[in-house]
Amino acid sequence: MNTENALERLELPSGLDWVNTDAPPRLGGLHGRVVLLYFWTFDSVNCVNFLADVLFLENRHHDGLAVIGIHTPKYPAQGASLLKAVNRHNLRHPIANDPEFLLWRELGLVAWPTAVLLDAQGQLAGIYTGEGRRQEIEKRIVELLDDATAHDRRVYETGPDALRAELRMPLAFPSRVLATDQHLYIADTGHHRILETNHEGRILRQFGSGNAGYWDGRSLDSGLSSPQGLALSRDILYFADTGNHCVRRIRLASGDVETIVGTGKAGRDRPQEHPEPRTVNLCAPVDVAVNNENLYIAVAAQNQIWHLDLARNQIGVLAGSGKFGLEDGEAAYASFAQPAAIAVLAGILLVADAAAGAVRAIRLSDRKVTTLLGVGPFEFGDAGGKRDTVRLQHPLGLCVDPRGLVFVADSYNDKLKALNLKSGEVRAFNLKYRFSQPEGVSIGAGALWVANTNLHEIVRVDLGTGACQRIPVGE
Repeated sequence: MNTENALERLELPSGLDWVNTDAPPRLGGLHGRVVLLYFWTFDSVNCVNFLADVLFLENRHHDGLAVIGIHTPKYPAQGASLLKAVNRHNLRHPIANDPEFLLWRELGLVAWPTAVLLDAQGQLAGIYTGEGRRQEIEKRIVELLDDATAHDRRVYETGPDALRAELRMPLAFPSRVLATDQHLYIADTGHHRILETNHEGRILRQFGSGNAGYWDGRSLDSGLSSPQGLALSRDILYFADTGNHCVRRIRLASGDVETIVGTGKAGRDRPQEHPEPRTVNLCAPVDVAVNNENLYIAVAAQNQIWHLDLARNQIGVLAGSGKFGLEDGEAAYASFAQPAAIAVLAGILLVADAAAGAVRAIRLSDRKVTTLLGVGPFEFGDAGGKRDTVRLQHPLGLCVDPRGLVFVADSYNDKLKALNLKSGEVRAFNLKYRFSQPEGVSIGAGALWVANTNLHEIVRVDLGTGACQRIPVGE
């Protein structure tokens, strides 16, 4: 079927699962408006970057643009968590889950994310594949709205709204926790802040105003956006300010927050071409790890691990060609698939390679990359045992124990697992507690601490007894 002819008769399939509205939109009922119909999957960092453009366009052209999201998931389990993802990203337009790719196949689409524009008469006006195309999409939207105005077809009312909000809680989608002997540091991602608490959850300090923004300052007088990974060295807390596409640090003695890598804007620069790390544009740093004077950065959207020499203030690529995949070998030729979490153990940098369902290792002496477990981007599941049989589903967190255990947040399986580096075996924890997309894990103060992201909580796991305790942060 010709795509253009198909779109002339396009209507949304009846089998879609609308997750945030009881009144599914009809394309025929939106004539007079320009329609932005976009296809995404919430596990993809590229799609998450694209959502920022969708929200910008929706807000700027509210007087004639209707927005509808069609979620086409990579993982079957994503359907149960889609509403959480919708709320995490503050989407307030109708979102449908299309696990059978009904509309995707009808339109002949080939990649995430993809935006389809329909004019005020419901006719095809453009198909845009990939992120980073906001300017050309907006130019076309303006042309279509102006044409609708000129022909007296334009409807100035906003598009259909949709909302099934989360209950308001002290934490909102916390993605990381870091435990010390005295404190917890929590990336309260949905509230755009980092908290310092005691082990009982009493908030001692807050870094970030609580509203998304980008400015340096002291404690609350600073702006963060969806902070994630945390790493502590002496009295400095480093963090990945993911929504601002930069890496920042907090001087804990004074509370000062300052940027050390990045400009606050998304980009895909080659870091070695920038003598000053604050002039580098990077895309979606999600985790950091520190070892002596070395800071390592998981740059998810660029499929690379970067290295910042803190003593010399020099930035470069530690490993990763930038190609999406699962290839071992020399650092410059190895490939990663959306690396999500990193940790250092005895000269090895361990990597939770989320989209590959893998755990990787980079030997710091020669930067050689090997795969400890995992098969590739489309080989996922939920299985323990020996390395060859293990399957994970989008692991987003890991931490290490000096005894050689790697604790993994097997996020889309809603489980915690442990990899024994000596034997290569993986086992799941049999805990009497509900986990929902856990993303962050940390060993400290004699326990395993978990950011139970979709339930908006921090959980302490006693490694001796398996007892789980919810920490009442800010309550």
